[in-house]
Amino acid sequence: MTLPDAPSSPAGADRTFQVDLRGLVDLLSHHLYSSPRVYLRELLQNAVDALTARHALEPAAPAGAFGIRLYADGSAVRVEDDGVGLTEADVHSFLATIGRSSKRAEQVTEQRGDFIGQFGIGLLSCFLVADEIHVVSRSARTPDAPAVEWRGRGDGSYTIRTLRSSARPRPGTTVTLTPRADAGEWTRPTQVRALARHFGSLLRHPVTFDDGSGGPGAAVNPEPAPWARTYPTPGARSRALAAYGEDVFGFTPLDTIELDLPAVGLKGIACVLPQAVPAGRRHGHRVHVKGMLLSEQADEILPEWAFFVRCVVDAESLRPTASRESLYEDDTLAAVRDALAERLRAWIARAAASDPDLLARFLHVHHLAVKSLAVHDDEILRMLLPWLPFETTDGHTTLDEFARTHRTVLVTSSVEEFRQVAAIASAAGLGVVNGGYTYDRELVHRLPEIRPQTSVADLDPATLTAHLDPVDRETELAAAAYLARAREALAVFDCDVALRTFQPASAPALLVDSREARHERTRSQLAREQEGGLWGDILGALRQEAPRAQLILNQLNPLVRTAVAIDEPELARTSAEALYGQAALLSRRPLRPAESSLINRSFLDLLAHALRKDH
Repeated sequence: MTLPDAPSSPAGADRTFQVDLRGLVDLLSHHLYSSPRVYLRELLQNAVDALTARHALEPAAPAGAFGIRLYADGSAVRVEDDGVGLTEADVHSFLATIGRSSKRAEQVTEQRGDFIGQFGIGLLSCFLVADEIHVVSRSARTPDAPAVEWRGRGDGSYTIRTLRSSARPRPGTTVTLTPRADAGEWTRPTQVRALARHFGSLLRHPVTFDDGSGGPGAAVNPEPAPWARTYPTPGARSRALAAYGEDVFGFTPLDTIELDLPAVGLKGIACVLPQAVPAGRRHGHRVHVKGMLLSEQADEILPEWAFFVRCVVDAESLRPTASRESLYEDDTLAAVRDALAERLRAWIARAAASDPDLLARFLHVHHLAVKSLAVHDDEILRMLLPWLPFETTDGHTTLDEFARTHRTVLVTSSVEEFRQVAAIASAAGLGVVNGGYTYDRELVHRLPEIRPQTSVADLDPATLTAHLDPVDRETELAAAAYLARAREALAVFDCDVALRTFQPASAPALLVDSREARHERTRSQLAREQEGGLWGDILGALRQEAPRAQLILNQLNPLVRTAVAIDEPELARTSAEALYGQAALLSRRPLRPAESSLINRSFLDLLAHALRKDH
């Protein structure tokens, strides 16, 4: 659009900003805005606010009567609106506002909200991509108001002129940028159109784009938000929302949850992720404010436990920060977060009550997220605890199924402890749940709240060993010499040795040793080494009472029966070390350096003995 020349008013002389404009632009680019691309968002925001004011001034105007038009041909970028416009006094006020806001750089973020709809910092963001900003505006508030021209330059100078009415026949504002050579990445036509769709796809005012090719302008936001449309059936609505979620996030949602909070004018959807994510990993959510995209990474909109969804929402009353790229943490945001969390809980409750197939798919993927919620939410606990999967001695199963078989449920304190005892406990008919994973032990202990007939207890080593059958007296006496040598060999690991019979017979030995016991022994050892004299003797006596590990040999295993009959002292010692090493490996806990050395040494000694025997 070519602007007609007009004689300058007395106000047309060159002036300069009463601020360090270059310093202010540097502040915007390095400390307020994440990318130069925000210039277009700020221009769109100014246009939207001007249209909002125009509608307030003329409420009887039909919907769609006022709109926004974008133009970019590579040499210029133009944004034109039919909004309320500016008078010459407004323009001078705008410049005075810039002066006030920039006297101290740290005040920019505090006063940022005052500029929305009044150009201000939003307009100055254009200096991130252009050396000159040209504004022509005509006010709708004043009948027969003249057009006003403001032309600002990157060196801090500007001019203001009043123009003939023909310069802008209708109220509104046109902002034209002359891009710098190094800003082509953000101002070429294809990029301007992409940015307009990115920021303005949900705007409630019609937005069109013209690339200067002579064709008709293309609609940037041809349809309202998907949740604002009408559909012939609930199924069609559900499919449309899922399709929108897939288009926005790039995955097919497991399900979509409609979000509607009338108190703050919030609408949108939450898309349930189709794959598991690490616990606590927070996804960015797309938040629009009055249709304008505010952020794609607004993780503060939902609580931490809701990491199984990604949201798209549009709100009227949420307050953006100074950069308009995140949300201001205030009471309104806290209330919205709580209300959206309640919507997610209600969705889980509906799935549990009426859609077991959906619930099963959801829990299969996101059981960890639900466990984290159930720890703190009694309602979710009552609804879903029986359905959550756990690792048990019966395999991966739900607590409901597991409790039907085992009236007493034992739970380990660590994954390591579960792996030590699982095979033997299963053969002994004990029902043990792996409580070593996040939230599992705490949740299993709450099972009696749901099933009062079921009791839950921590697995104690004595509980397990009580289910191992003792050997007869003659067998124990015959093995006494071997057991004594084994205890001597394993004394360095604070490990006792016993002979029992248990299933499965294929297991030669069981190492019963908890992480807490190992830590206590290590602490006692360090304290003893650092103290001497009487105090060291006292600590040494206390150390004797520290919990010891126990290597339980299985008399039913053929290898063990052969080992306990060994008469040769060195071979007996080596075989005991090998049995300890094999049991430690089966426990799948981290090995201490001394244990790794023992395993290597015992293997080589047994190999050397076998070779000597063959020759």
